[in-house]
Amino acid sequence: METIAEPMTHDHRQCDERFVATEQAVMNKAWHDAERLVAAFGNAMTRHFTTEEEQLFPAMEDAAGQASAPIRIMTMEHDQMRHLIARLASAIGERDRTAALDTSETLLVIMQQHNMKEEHILYPMADRLVPALAERIAQDITEHC
Repeated sequence: METIAEPMTHDHRQCDERFVATEQAVMNKAWHDAERLVAAFGNAMTRHFTTEEEQLFPAMEDAAGQASAPIRIMTMEHDQMRHLIARLASAIGERDRTAALDTSETLLVIMQQHNMKEEHILYPMADRLVPALAERIAQDITEHC
């Protein structure tokens, strides 16, 4: 049986790969590649956040009968990452290697901590609360990969 954790964790890894490719392009001053890669990374992260915020989180809150602190924290962190991705894209557009690498370092720390919380706390909670959502989440993630 499919779980929610499996496709969502897989999607984290796909986003991580796009992030690493973006960072490598910046390190090599391959600015056109970096622009293309940061756009792809930003789009992948937006799709991931949307799946969580529009499907997973509301279903979990409905099943639990209340808004939960972990969901509020994850949503707040999504907003932080959106801001950092925009800053990263801006720094790349300005060809500012130092600002891009500084921003990517901050973003990496937040992403790593965020992913650990989702993968070890939130997704297992979702698998318990809304197991019927697993197939739809898996399909949405697969369609966007």
